[in-house]
Amino acid sequence: MNNILDQIRPIISSEVFLLMLSMGSFLLGVLIYKRTKITLLQPLLISMIIIIPFLKLTHIDYPTFYKQTRILNFMLGPSVVALGYVLYEQIEQIRGNVISILTSVFVGSAVGIMSVVLIAKMLGADHILMVSLAPKSVTTPIAMSLSEKSGGIPALTAAFVVICGIFGGLIGPILLRKLGIKSKIAQGLAMGSSAHALGTARAMEMGAVEGAISGLAIGIMGIMTALLIPLAERLF
Repeated sequence: MNNILDQIRPIISSEVFLLMLSMGSFLLGVLIYKRTKITLLQPLLISMIIIIPFLKLTHIDYPTFYKQTRILNFMLGPSVVALGYVLYEQIEQIRGNVISILTSVFVGSAVGIMSVVLIAKMLGADHILMVSLAPKSVTTPIAMSLSEKSGGIPALTAAFVVICGIFGGLIGPILLRKLGIKSKIAQGLAMGSSAHALGTARAMEMGAVEGAISGLAIGIMGIMTALLIPLAERLF
């Protein structure tokens, strides 16, 4: 078995193969989700279930996988910017709600940072873990950058961001429905502020307004978090 792996390792660890594996597993997840409509079968979750065991079985380490799929990481930034077009289509929904939107995202950012930091501190987490957890509610490129500058572990932060996004995407719509929150703007802000890109993907399924406002919340949340984390570091 090891001899076979050694022979095919140059192929399965190549950039082309790992990119095909990443995109193929996600597209498979999209197909399964569309066919079943089961909330737990999120495309990203299915991708993780396929990719992680594959990397373990083939002994391909994370730095190699990250390097070979760097184009996907690079595209995270432009994909967030592309949400601006969707937002432009719903510009009428924003006019007259600027103050409430900024206030909501500011409060969401502050609560998101302080809650996780205080809980981690109460449980005896060290400084590195706390600064890695703090930016969990913003999109991956921003979260990893903030984590690195604060002395955290970017890879660990990325994992927390994904977990937060999956959980928010799964639970968010159910929680909003149970709480009786019917405002499309409020729903979009909640999804984007708490579950970043994955929450926005789910918000777009809820409606065009929800998706656009959620995309706006991602950008504002990133700015607010970048401003608040240096202040919150005094508590770390």
